[in-house]
Amino acid sequence: MAGFEGIKWAARQMRYVLGSRQFDLLAATSKVSAVSRSIHYGLCLAFEGIRFFCHRNAQGRLELVFLNLEHNLKRFQRGIAFNLGRSQQSLVPTTEDMIDLFVNKFFASTDMLPFLSEMADLGAQGYLRPFTIDEEQSIGVTFPGKPAIRAVACRYDRYLGEPFTGVVVPGLVRAVGVNGTGCLKLGVNYLTSVKAVDAAKALVPEAASALFLDDRTHLPLADRNVTEWDSSCCLFALRDGAVIKIPESNLILPSVTILGIVTILRQMGVTVVERDMSYGELLERSKAREVVAICSIGTAGILNRCQKLVLVDDKNAIAGTQQADPGHNLYNALGEARKVYWDIYRGRAEAPPGLALSRFPLG
Repeated sequence: MAGFEGIKWAARQMRYVLGSRQFDLLAATSKVSAVSRSIHYGLCLAFEGIRFFCHRNAQGRLELVFLNLEHNLKRFQRGIAFNLGRSQQSLVPTTEDMIDLFVNKFFASTDMLPFLSEMADLGAQGYLRPFTIDEEQSIGVTFPGKPAIRAVACRYDRYLGEPFTGVVVPGLVRAVGVNGTGCLKLGVNYLTSVKAVDAAKALVPEAASALFLDDRTHLPLADRNVTEWDSSCCLFALRDGAVIKIPESNLILPSVTILGIVTILRQMGVTVVERDMSYGELLERSKAREVVAICSIGTAGILNRCQKLVLVDDKNAIAGTQQADPGHNLYNALGEARKVYWDIYRGRAEAPPGLALSRFPLG
């Protein structure tokens, strides 16, 4: 799995206990109790990834910039709700509560200002990682007794990047649709992601990412649909000029970044079609050189084009290789869309209709 490069963490993390509504600032290295359901069973372990930018506005004040923040917060809400019992649903914070927590209490604290000032000076990418844990010291297999939100923040240079090599890994399923977990950002989903990349490296040592198929393992391999990369969503760019976006489902994490990229592509005049892509279709189109690029779309990396995707058969033997075509206009348009997406944060491009830009002056 791809990792962050050039990362620097803020010196503080926040903690908010849902039941008592108690807010604390902790050291970045503050630990979780060893006897926690979150550690032993993955209970109450949901998280979110939120890209942000910090700069100085016209008045010289530090200002935080987010794009489609409400979508991130609603996705986090769904993850929190999944981890709580029916009688605990009233504990799920509203999006307004979370903005108050993350912006007015965490980022606006005096302890965070040196980190944010440095970010503003560097023009760096920012990443906010809120997550839930059970603070109660218990290993009982029950819903959390003391559910809490913690959050950390960092700046970084890059994530995944280009070029990268991927491998289709049909023997592992990232999530099971009937459980409704594939559309949630849960810790339990990501162990399989790491295992899939390990399996990909066994076939192709330089592999940086694994591409999953759906959970219908009873079907012939060609009939199964492509779902996601190990830690990101997927777009297909075709030689005829169209881009294929996989529909959201219980197997697909509703990507906030892909919403922005698709909006930008459409504004650029690119045709975006939302439909399933079977593995058989991908194999045939790759053999016919009809695929210009397969993209990894996610919060940290925005958009990265896979240079080489290794395709396998039902015996896990190499059945073909999909090579990107850097000379195609659509390949270059995807790179331009990535630039526009980040430039919206930096105030260098206007947000197209449908993308909500949020600004929060600090101090």
